[in-house]
Amino acid sequence: MATRRYGTIVKHLTDDPDTAVELAAKLSDDVLHHLAEALRDEARRRAIRGGDHAALIAETFDTGFGRDGLGVDPWVEGDVIVCPGAMVAKSKSNHRCRFVSVDDVWIWESGELLEEEKRSNPGAEDGFRAVALLPILNGMTLDVVSGRARGGQHSVDQVTSYVVRRGTLIEVSRRDVSGRGMK
Repeated sequence: MATRRYGTIVKHLTDDPDTAVELAAKLSDDVLHHLAEALRDEARRRAIRGGDHAALIAETFDTGFGRDGLGVDPWVEGDVIVCPGAMVAKSKSNHRCRFVSVDDVWIWESGELLEEEKRSNPGAEDGFRAVALLPILNGMTLDVVSGRARGGQHSVDQVTSYVVRRGTLIEVSRRDVSGRGMK
């Protein structure tokens, strides 16, 4: 097999990103879908290879939780999105929690999950903290769902929604839902 040379193509795409849009418009549907899948796979591979995930997770356990014990909103760090989550329980039927949903699936069930670590809460209150890492994939949506349980009934208090655009995590909405009695 001959050695392929991509220098000119890469230079055009790097110097003028709009060239990628022109290229995509000229591709057949099959090739376009194949290319989109290949780009997503490459972004995932880079996220897996990039950085020291164990150190990032350890640092997030120290800095990624508020005074209330719940996780702060997700952020981009290197080639990954860092998503802290937690449940803080006063009793078996009374707790507060905040977790991330990825493309309408809980993060721990997502096929995009790269790595997750879960630890018991330090201190008097029962519960746990978790840190999950996701690849940065354009178009991915995240919902940070804050809720509580009282007397065994779970309700949602707030949902903050994000979308990944051009490698950046953009907040698109923040809504309080506790008044609507959502469960």
